[in-house]
Amino acid sequence: MWTRIRRTSGIWVASVSVAVTATGCNYSLRAAGGFPSHIRTVAIIPFENRTTRLDLTQQLYDQLLREVPRSLGVRTAAEDVADAVMRGTITRYALEAPLYRGDAAAGRAEVLQRQVTITIDVQIIDLSQNVILWEGSNVTTQGQFSEASESEDRGRDEALRLLIQKIIDGAQSNW
Repeated sequence: MWTRIRRTSGIWVASVSVAVTATGCNYSLRAAGGFPSHIRTVAIIPFENRTTRLDLTQQLYDQLLREVPRSLGVRTAAEDVADAVMRGTITRYALEAPLYRGDAAAGRAEVLQRQVTITIDVQIIDLSQNVILWEGSNVTTQGQFSEASESEDRGRDEALRLLIQKIIDGAQSNW
């Protein structure tokens, strides 16, 4: 009886191994992918800025140049020779206090935590086929910082980092 079970399980293991090997031949990975194979270069255009934070344009642009090519497996290029272009608009920058404690006796509030909110609209366009590869409207992120021990820069850096990640995730979601 044990011989029959061993023989049967051996046949089952062999069958599964053959099936896995056969299907494995058709599977491939694309390293650092994110775009169709004909997209090898991207032009990243500084975003239009509709906020009062003029330095935000350069900060976002610098981070996009650093992170997008590495994450999506492309190189940057000038718009006139690129396969794709990324452009967008910074539509909102807000500094808010989502966490505070009221002091009724003193008649004031103590801010415990601040939050930077950044909202953008972004498009990545395939220039050779004139189609939108990915579009994000009202892409919003928040970066938080402690009022007592950190600066607004900390919250803005976190919000920008999260914004870049949303752009990369969105671009990769289609491919």
